[in-house]
Amino acid sequence: MLGEIDAWLIGEGRHQRLYEVLGAHAGRKAGVEGVSFAVWAPNARSVAVVGDFNDWDATRHPLRQVHGRGVWEGFVAGARVGAHYKYALFAAAGGAPLLKADPFARRAELRPATASIVAAPLAARTARRIPAGSTRPVSIYEVHAGSWRRGKGGAFLSWPELAGPLLAHVKALGFTHIELLPVTEHPFDGSWGYQPTALFAPTARHGTPEQFADFVAQFQDAGVGVILDWVPGHFPADDHALARFDGTHLYEHADPRQGVHRDWNTLIYNYGRVEVRNFLIASALYWLETFGVDGLRVDAVASMLYLDYSRRDGEWVPNQDGGRENLEAVSFLRELNGIIATRVPGAIICAEESTAWPGVTRAAEDGGLGFGYKWNMGWMHDTLDYMRRDPVHRMHHHDRLTFGLLYAFNERFILPLSHDEVVHGKGSLLRKMPGDGWQRFANLRAYYALMWAQPGKKLLFMGGEFGQEAEWNHDGELDWNALADGRHGGLMRLVADLNACYRRESALCDDSGPAAFEWIDHRDHAQSVIAFLRVTPGARDIVVVCNFTPVPRHGYRIGVPHGGRYRELINTDAACYGGSGLGNGGQVIAQAAPAHGRPASLALTLPPLAVLYLARDEA
Repeated sequence: MLGEIDAWLIGEGRHQRLYEVLGAHAGRKAGVEGVSFAVWAPNARSVAVVGDFNDWDATRHPLRQVHGRGVWEGFVAGARVGAHYKYALFAAAGGAPLLKADPFARRAELRPATASIVAAPLAARTARRIPAGSTRPVSIYEVHAGSWRRGKGGAFLSWPELAGPLLAHVKALGFTHIELLPVTEHPFDGSWGYQPTALFAPTARHGTPEQFADFVAQFQDAGVGVILDWVPGHFPADDHALARFDGTHLYEHADPRQGVHRDWNTLIYNYGRVEVRNFLIASALYWLETFGVDGLRVDAVASMLYLDYSRRDGEWVPNQDGGRENLEAVSFLRELNGIIATRVPGAIICAEESTAWPGVTRAAEDGGLGFGYKWNMGWMHDTLDYMRRDPVHRMHHHDRLTFGLLYAFNERFILPLSHDEVVHGKGSLLRKMPGDGWQRFANLRAYYALMWAQPGKKLLFMGGEFGQEAEWNHDGELDWNALADGRHGGLMRLVADLNACYRRESALCDDSGPAAFEWIDHRDHAQSVIAFLRVTPGARDIVVVCNFTPVPRHGYRIGVPHGGRYRELINTDAACYGGSGLGNGGQVIAQAAPAHGRPASLALTLPPLAVLYLARDEA
């Protein structure tokens, strides 16, 4: 059943539709209905498929090895879509068979059960991907599907149940994309999907693959893109999964100095094995081509790039040149991004890379890794550290606000306030803010306005849009009751208005290069005020002024490029957001008084702990 060309491509690690020939596929052979099974297990002594169609008896349906590429295959007459199955692999060393889930299963049982399920054929759909680019708005709402909302008795919502309210919420807030924490099947709820055991199967927690495909289509049809978290950096050591799959270290490195993540008690893929690379690339293409998702966010890239990642001396193996760089992982990431760029042009591939590795978003042919975007973890750490400080001390940490602009255009960045910042005892974003209740909301409003104004695409984890008080709990749902408090509702209104302004004003969207950002004044550390311009050809400039103290400032003068009337587009201290209502009456006239090296200037009232966006009225 496995053709010679398929077998040759598998051996070369170049079969980009590997999921079409390996795994379980229902169909007809010689007029007989059944299921074809195929699995890569080159070091097994023998392999059988077991399931509810043969009473889990390993003697009933042995598979045969074909074409000398380590692939075992067979056809089980009478097996049907929906059948539960595993592979019984007899290791060369002898002993009882290993019962393994199918690495290419496109459907899996709900935990704690671990069998694979024969999935119905799922035709690739024509995606309606939402365009992205250096001059387009990309504002991402990060979602954990299992805890955004829950059903009766705390039950998980199905994809159809989740789609309607989530889509309405995202559209009302003006986000351009959602990003789902990994939807690949995983055994432990507390891993949030980051320890997957089935890289081709949407989790059974929310329904069938067909329902997930409809979920994606519904969002894209409404103009909202769907990005998936995807985890090629490590996998769990559960007995039913990939670990020692055929009795040998097939997918992972045998040497624990290369093959084990001590932090997460997980195993590391062997990126030097072409079949393993092929497996991972095929998984990425499966989600992009079959489900038509807009993109992937690749998790834990830093852990892939460094051989000494979170390891002490003596716990890691240097590369062939004696260095700490994982050259095999670098090669894999370049190959992955190159293939996606060719096969799925327009797909958004983001790297969660937390170090200063050069050229993450540079093309592979130019020495980079080839990603479309990189999460700007340095910006997040610096600005969050600044915002957590009492305003009286902020003058001593002014560089936390300004340093990120020195490298803001070195990569194509996403500015993330993600789930990682509101778990493991870190507290919610709101609780990180200093001061009394009023000041905490004011600080958070100002922080969001700063993020939306600075260069880089935007990402906000669910619950952040209304300032959830409690740390995120994956076993429950967001605290939607908080919206009864007008301060939370005001914050959510601000997020919607920030997104609307971001999508409307071309200057805020332009991340193409240093010309898109100009400092007006970044030296007023004594008053914790910064002011800057966002500019782009053919669109009006946006003036942004930030006051990070609770002290109102009257007659604060900043230079601007032109005279005329400037209107307040955003004032985070507006009463409708829960602020004090201090401001400039919605507009201010620029005076012919030079300041900051510019021919005109504005004398502004700066509200406390607030950010202003202003634009010249060209009507």
